[in-house]
Amino acid sequence: MLNDILAVSIQVLFQFVTSFFATLFFSIIFNAPKRLLVPCGIVGAVGWVVYYFTLQLMTNVGASFLSAFCLGAMAHLMARYYKRPVIIFYVSGIIPLVPGGLAYDATKSMIIHNYDAALQKSFEAMMISGAIAFALIVVEIIFQSYFKVRRRVQLYRNPI
Repeated sequence: MLNDILAVSIQVLFQFVTSFFATLFFSIIFNAPKRLLVPCGIVGAVGWVVYYFTLQLMTNVGASFLSAFCLGAMAHLMARYYKRPVIIFYVSGIIPLVPGGLAYDATKSMIIHNYDAALQKSFEAMMISGAIAFALIVVEIIFQSYFKVRRRVQLYRNPI
């Protein structure tokens, strides 16, 4: 029992560290400000760990949606804390979630004339990409609505 817990903990730590550095290095490639490299890495690593856990419970598309949702919320919180645009955290944070390997496999299947596998993999890659985009849009709408309501409540409580 203890060995199983230890093995899972080591696996999660490994997943976190590798996705942290992958996100951090992509942040460098995308010219993120130096003081935001570690926060960008944390956003990407948390998104990947959420994906890793939710993949045990649901399909790739659902896991991608939930992880992108958590990533988007964390990106917004980091953007507010560091007073920087949220796109800095979005772009570097979604790198571990993007289904690039699946798109590569779809292209390879098409080249070797395995059209059934190519269509299936292409469709799955598009669904995962759409789930990521939809999750980021949902988070954006939630944050915009929250701050709009918050502003109105403040104006109502403190009229000029």
